[in-house]
Amino acid sequence: MTKAHPYLNFDGKAEEAFNFYKSVFGGEFTFLQKMGDVPGSDQIPEHEKNRVMHVSLPISEHTTLMASDCLPSAGHVLVEGNNMYISLSVDSREEADRLFNGLSAGGNVEMPMEDMFWGDYFGSFKDKFGIQWMISYNTQA
Repeated sequence: MTKAHPYLNFDGKAEEAFNFYKSVFGGEFTFLQKMGDVPGSDQIPEHEKNRVMHVSLPISEHTTLMASDCLPSAGHVLVEGNNMYISLSVDSREEADRLFNGLSAGGNVEMPMEDMFWGDYFGSFKDKFGIQWMISYNTQA
């Protein structure tokens, strides 16, 4: 069985974003390592050592949300775009509303949670960290 895990990149806000995501999803980080803790970190500028090298947060039995911060001194540049969404399929309207309301706080709602013609209770938004989300509950199941 192949599992897909969303991997996000941030420009110095990975830890802040993941603390926010943890407050919505619950659970604990299974891994959190800073740039200053990796081999060769003496080559990393002091102001970048607190950036996240890798963080993992299980959000369901089969899905782990993961991320890192880009490292400008290594030439990494973050470009926020509209080419990716994280799509969450949930088991109830209540869970859909809870996740939508929690994750969209401080962000921009694209489509509020509504019953859609294809049979889902659905909504989409960009969170306050620039990550785009879709929340879906199949009302026909």
